[in-house]
Amino acid sequence: MSLTTVICVLWAVSVGQTAGSQHGTNIIIMLMDDMGWGDLGVFGEPSKETPNLDLMAAQGMLFPNFYTANPLCSPSRAALLTGRLPVRNGFYTTNAHARNAYTPQEIVGGISPDEILLPELLKKKDYVSKIIGKWHLGHRTQYLPLKHGFDEWFGSPNCHFGPYNNSVCPNIPVYNNSEMKGRYYEEFEINVKTGESNLTQIYLKEGLDFISQQAVAQRPFFLYWAPDATHAPVYASKRFLGKSQRGRYGDAMMELDDSIGQILAHLVSLGIHNKTLVFFTSDNGAAVMSGPLQSGSNGPFLCGKETTFEGGMREPAIAWWPGRIPAGTACRIKNRKGEESREECWGMRLGWRRVVCQVSGQCQSSAEWHKQVSYQLGSVMDLFTTSLSVAGVLPPDDRVIDGLDLSPVLFNNSLLDRPIFYYRGNQLMAVRIGQYKAHYWTWSNSWEEFNKGINFCPGQEVPGVTTHTQEEHTMQPLIFHLGQDPGERYPISVESKEYRDVLRRVTAVVEQHQKDLIPGMPQLNMCDLAVMNWSPPGCEQLGKCLKAPESNPWKCDWPH
Repeated sequence: MSLTTVICVLWAVSVGQTAGSQHGTNIIIMLMDDMGWGDLGVFGEPSKETPNLDLMAAQGMLFPNFYTANPLCSPSRAALLTGRLPVRNGFYTTNAHARNAYTPQEIVGGISPDEILLPELLKKKDYVSKIIGKWHLGHRTQYLPLKHGFDEWFGSPNCHFGPYNNSVCPNIPVYNNSEMKGRYYEEFEINVKTGESNLTQIYLKEGLDFISQQAVAQRPFFLYWAPDATHAPVYASKRFLGKSQRGRYGDAMMELDDSIGQILAHLVSLGIHNKTLVFFTSDNGAAVMSGPLQSGSNGPFLCGKETTFEGGMREPAIAWWPGRIPAGTACRIKNRKGEESREECWGMRLGWRRVVCQVSGQCQSSAEWHKQVSYQLGSVMDLFTTSLSVAGVLPPDDRVIDGLDLSPVLFNNSLLDRPIFYYRGNQLMAVRIGQYKAHYWTWSNSWEEFNKGINFCPGQEVPGVTTHTQEEHTMQPLIFHLGQDPGERYPISVESKEYRDVLRRVTAVVEQHQKDLIPGMPQLNMCDLAVMNWSPPGCEQLGKCLKAPESNPWKCDWPH
């Protein structure tokens, strides 16, 4: 038996002795911000600066066909935590046709009290739930996380835009549980010029501490880890600035990757990795309109954030649960004599990133990672239903739940038949069934915005597809075969039998969907400067309360 094998066996025995006393499956959802499908090395990003995520994929299951529920931050996050399309849970606007809407400081609304969020349901099994990072489901007191099932929170209700002049617009508060502890650009510094900020390290420490506390208490937990470093203005801590081949955005990616590696290693060190489902994904596609310094990559896909083309809604996704999700990893080790041995080494705690061959110099560091890939059409809404399933909690039966339970996919690599619906506001823009995608409406952004230099599809304009006016194709949808044409550049001929066959299938699905659809009350229609973050809870103790202007509501203007 080789020294490497002995270490594997001893490690497994020690982990088996420390694990097993905790009851319930822990759940960690890692939701990135504006991170694109093409930002991970495992998806082909050439700089290969995401070794921890790549290893996570090798040890778990990779989803190349995973989607958000809306191409913008707030609605996608509402969909994740409710398991419902934004048009059902109210995170949309009716102020203009096919407009995306979110929760800026002046928004009056937020998550509806009629919605039941994931942490509220997990309480049935005594879960302790914490959100770390960005909330974005409304910033007024009645909409904050601790009012909707979370037991703990460290983070912010909004994006980290700024810095602002607080006589016109306040900087965004950062909360510890129910009280603010400061504001971005003030107590929580973000240097816009250099891109330096320590926020990701703060979020990492909060996550590690929470995991440790629950492991010691032997309580099942739900951790919603939602850092925002890859949302413009992107930032990274000093240790990572200037380290990436990809510039400042790459620096942020490297720090997030390192943090994810530390979280997974921490689960292993505590012996609770085989009782913890971890799912990694992003809220929408890369914000390519922000340019190369502030934006990621959507790989081969068309356009990006805010659009219902693939680049706006197809997301990187990895599921990790050692011992439950069959690891795709095979570790092929060659010693100096050229002899090979194969080890199941997903858990060898030998530096985490470099799992192989670091034992007494007896073997060279050569290995091959064999990923387990699921081609299931997945959705961020599935995380709601799947989390309930592994926790042993039934979803609500008084409402339509759009998310699927992916347990058969995770544990048996089964495939579940389902469509993917692409919404922009309350308009169904497109639908995917199997390898085919049908566009009923196309629109990137307006000519007015485009002529100002705001381009949602830079370098990717496709005539008749990436339109700058809202074009309806209801009677004759544009249909693409995404397997053959992931960039959505070559519509299938309407005269072909293939088109007619696909159209029949798609039409039946869309008609049934629209027949059953009961839209929720829109929450993102009204704005008012008086509701901005002037005096959040806790501002008195810090002397950070600001005077709000008089209330003067108006209908929000959503240009996208």
